[in-house]
Amino acid sequence: MSCSRTKHLIAMGFVGTSFLSACGTSSQSSPPETELDCMARAMYFESNRSSRDGMIAVGSVVMNRVQSDAFPNTVCGVVSQKNQFAPGVMTAEMDSRSAPLAKAAALSVLSGERHQNIADARFFHAAGYQASYNNMHYVLTTGGNAFYEKRKPENVTVPAPLPPTEGITGS
Repeated sequence: MSCSRTKHLIAMGFVGTSFLSACGTSSQSSPPETELDCMARAMYFESNRSSRDGMIAVGSVVMNRVQSDAFPNTVCGVVSQKNQFAPGVMTAEMDSRSAPLAKAAALSVLSGERHQNIADARFFHAAGYQASYNNMHYVLTTGGNAFYEKRKPENVTVPAPLPPTEGITGS
């Protein structure tokens, strides 16, 4: 996203000023200011920063949680929930080289894009993690994460993470 486009979105209230370091403005580690800030931060800190599929999948999980009665009903509420996302997700500084990809992916998810393989998944963990639970039905591995739905054990048909998949989402 260009600096002028980003500045326009700030003026409209869609983007917080913390994303402007690439445009010559401070990237101080202040709390996120908008739903777009919160979504981009979740994508940035939870996925392989070079994987658009991983970011869109994380964003799809965030939106599934927003839609669920079991989680807060805002993006910032979901992302800031204790022990649910990477430590520092709401306060750590984002690298100015990787932040534009996260911002663009966040804008796409907030505009309605979803990863087609996420379905109803509301959970994920690092792809290399070996979970010992029997209620995890895996739907996708991308961007360094394995995404899953929690199901009754008898309804789990994919009990192990799938091989990684990239290149499904558009740009």
